[in-house]
Amino acid sequence: MEFRELLRIVDDIPLFETGLLLAGDVDPANVRRQLSRWTAARKLLQLRRGLYALAPPYQKVTPHPFLVANYLVKPSYVSLQAALAHYGLIPEYAAEITSVTTNRPEQLETPLGRYTFRHVKARRFYGYRRLDVGDDQQAFVARPEKALLDQVYLQPGGEKLPYLRGLRLQNLERLDLDVLHRLAAQAESPKLGRAAVNVATLWEEERDDGYEVLPEAPG
Repeated sequence: MEFRELLRIVDDIPLFETGLLLAGDVDPANVRRQLSRWTAARKLLQLRRGLYALAPPYQKVTPHPFLVANYLVKPSYVSLQAALAHYGLIPEYAAEITSVTTNRPEQLETPLGRYTFRHVKARRFYGYRRLDVGDDQQAFVARPEKALLDQVYLQPGGEKLPYLRGLRLQNLERLDLDVLHRLAAQAESPKLGRAAVNVATLWEEERDDGYEVLPEAPG
């Protein structure tokens, strides 16, 4: 396989796996040797074994970090502070993408950044959806309510008001409190039940702070 043939095959695909190149009458060993050579020549970025992206200037579409996270570990969905920042629920930009997986926890350093994967049991692997993230890319991302609950669940003391205040939560009107309570109940976790109550308290505080107090009309 020549590099121009690879460009023809992957074209504007942001990420590709080795299996895409092994269809038809090809020599798998030769394909893998070529991938290694192109990676060494910095024509390709190897994100982990069997997962690649074209390197600039050959890259037509920049892979979205959430899509990269989904591909690095399967099954997984983006959650915690990365998702909270995406929804505008915390002020900070999350430079490190954290996901939830039923596989073992791990942290991966890639040419496209650092990715962290936190383990949860299969019965707590829910509350996510496929979102459009731009450039015709889609990724599995926690609902805003589940992203907050995952953050709480994986943090000792995360359900307590001091911790929740420390997150500097904002735009809480974007949360659906009914969904928050339902997802917390689905986990069958007293900790998350307490968290939902405390988040509702913060939601009420933020709403009350948003009201403008008008002066009384002269009598």
